[in-house]
Amino acid sequence: MWDYTEKVKDHFLHPRNVGEIENPDAVGIIGNIVCGDALKLTFKVDRKTNRIIDVKFQTFGCASAIASSSVLTELLKGKTIEEAQKITNQDIADYLGGLPEEKMHCSVMGKEALEEAIKNYKGEKQPIEPQGRIICKCFNVSEEKIRKVAQENHLKTVEEITNFTKAGGACGSCLGEIETILKDVWSTKEPIKIEARSIKKRTNLQKIALIQDILEREIRPSLQADGGDIELIDIEGNKVIVGFRAMCVSCPMGGITLKSIEDKLKEVVGEEIMVVEE
Repeated sequence: MWDYTEKVKDHFLHPRNVGEIENPDAVGIIGNIVCGDALKLTFKVDRKTNRIIDVKFQTFGCASAIASSSVLTELLKGKTIEEAQKITNQDIADYLGGLPEEKMHCSVMGKEALEEAIKNYKGEKQPIEPQGRIICKCFNVSEEKIRKVAQENHLKTVEEITNFTKAGGACGSCLGEIETILKDVWSTKEPIKIEARSIKKRTNLQKIALIQDILEREIRPSLQADGGDIELIDIEGNKVIVGFRAMCVSCPMGGITLKSIEDKLKEVVGEEIMVVEE
């Protein structure tokens, strides 16, 4: 059982500013439902004062994710864009009276959503896919993110990186690479480059087995952790047919979930994969 502060419990049970602003001046979307957490942040700005006058959020995730998102909106109200840019993930955690170490990634998600929203407000192009080489395929965490979070939060151990980004928290196959990155971050050496692994050509039986394994080992546990579930209905060539179950049936972000699953399968199985709901 997580040791949550009273503020975390309050913002989880009574989240502030839930929803989505109509015709917002800024939108920031971060996270991946398949990986367990996702946040959409929208806000309005008074053009005369350059201050944020209204802000709302929609979060799919655990109690810490919801509480962190709620607090972020409270911190943003009345701030200028320049002041908002200075908010850190540690500010979010501190406002809550602290978060369990294993849940610090929720505060990082809030900070990242804010960064994306400000980029959107300024008209900067936002990449569709994470930038940089993906280190943790289970949680879609890039090398760039690991380096950035490590430097901003002075993280020195692999365990700390897992707490702040979730990288390495599932299958653990990337732990060695994370350690290599950390050694490089805190040294004067040039970044160590590791060639990305290519997707091997597989037989149909191998492809089907891999799809089943990814759904059962990586996707279903993440959805089940938040009361949802998914069932593999059939595989027709490159078309994967799935059915949402439990809380996922009525989830308003079902379309995003489906796209996230498809992206994951394309990354691991092959670009030709298409995922559809029954």
